[in-house]
Amino acid sequence: MLFNLKFDAVKEISKTVKEIGVVLFIQDELSKAGFKKEFEKTGLKFNERIYKKYWDKESTSFSYSFTDGKIIFLHLVKLKKNKITNDTFRNEIAGVIKSLQGNNLQSLSIFSPEISSIKNLFPSEEYFYQTLFEGAYLGNYEFDVYKSKKKKIHQLQVNLITNNTVTARTAIKKSQKIMNAVKFTRDLVNEPPITLTPAELAKRTKIELTKVGVKVNVFNKKQLKEKKMNAILAVGSASPNDPCLIALNYKPKVKTKRKIVLVGKGVTYDTGGLSIKPTQGMLEMKADMAGGAAVIGIIKAAAELQLPYELIGIVPAVENTIDGNAYKPGDVIKTASGKSIEVKDTDAEGRIILADALEYASKQKPDEIIDFATLTGAVAVALGLYAAGLFTKNDKIADSLFSAGMRTYERVWRLPFWDDYNKLIDSDIADVSNLGPRWGGAITAGKFLEKFVDEKIPWAHLDIAGTAIENDMNNYTKKWHTGFGVRLIIDYLENVS
Repeated sequence: MLFNLKFDAVKEISKTVKEIGVVLFIQDELSKAGFKKEFEKTGLKFNERIYKKYWDKESTSFSYSFTDGKIIFLHLVKLKKNKITNDTFRNEIAGVIKSLQGNNLQSLSIFSPEISSIKNLFPSEEYFYQTLFEGAYLGNYEFDVYKSKKKKIHQLQVNLITNNTVTARTAIKKSQKIMNAVKFTRDLVNEPPITLTPAELAKRTKIELTKVGVKVNVFNKKQLKEKKMNAILAVGSASPNDPCLIALNYKPKVKTKRKIVLVGKGVTYDTGGLSIKPTQGMLEMKADMAGGAAVIGIIKAAAELQLPYELIGIVPAVENTIDGNAYKPGDVIKTASGKSIEVKDTDAEGRIILADALEYASKQKPDEIIDFATLTGAVAVALGLYAAGLFTKNDKIADSLFSAGMRTYERVWRLPFWDDYNKLIDSDIADVSNLGPRWGGAITAGKFLEKFVDEKIPWAHLDIAGTAIENDMNNYTKKWHTGFGVRLIIDYLENVS
């Protein structure tokens, strides 16, 4: 992390702190008098140069440093009509925190805009405040565990200036619980594969989640054989680090609304197996367990928030590597469900391990199943890095996930899931092939997974291959893998009826 962040909500800027940074959100195209009134809320005197910059049609946000006075840093955000989104505030605060790296600023004061001017963007005032604090947490993230030279981390007090301090402090408490889970998720995904083996993923999960009352069971290689989970065993057959299946159970003390199973792909490293990837293709493959990490983070956050759902998490954890024991193109694998898979590409391994995991999920007799996987490059080709692919036949789940995605800006987009695509993964020698033709690859991967889910159980598949990996979408997704899915599903659970 860049700073040791502390948060509060107060009604006015500090009178005791000597060096303060300020973030000011200000409406676009104010008159000179209107700008002056808003600007001087900060305690700064009207500045003609800043006012001219404000009227620059191209400017949306800009920063200034000052050498005298209490306020030594100012970041001004121009709220342009029809240009701002509910992510504008989260993204700007994340960028400000990053920009302060190496700065000895003691305090950052964020002046809340008038809620009436932005209320159409947010379901509540509390949720708006939550986005500001999320931005600070996201911008503060850094993964520097393996740096030999550690920099000194100093405390930065972040104060939200608002008349509604009670609501804002509620948002602080809630965002802290969610963002702690997001950080844990990101730490797992950013960890190098030499340390985060399947066993290590299970170990860290057990240590962290038992703290919040989640039961954690880990099925080892012997137990996987007993459960006939040959799909997981096959993918992990070449690695000296044995595969395992991590099973989580969060059951609240209150009456539960429903039971939901979350399944996440946990390939802790993927060489492609015998269908080997080029070096460039392997560089991001420590993140091939981002779906599993998301499931772990979601259940951690749900337990801390004490959400009224029974949640079961299932994470098949393997390394897809190469040696003489590696599974091969042309192999046929009999899964725990009894269905057989023809292996046409060992680099399409995620769907193979999820076959056993989804069959196990169906046995839990949940009210719904949602799975998360960095499953295909094809989904990123279709949607870019801005949205995860959503595959389901259940309109209610689809609509609720879409709405949650728009609120959190962890967006999802529903793609076709017609049964016409089934024929593309037919096999002459097995029940299903693990690879379809070139076209519609994200869809055929989803149709493969569908074959291992009880058709009576509502189910959705999220292909997060684009969104889980570091990208340039905004200030808080750059450089480090993103932890996509935690905020999305917590919002989904809080709003689904």
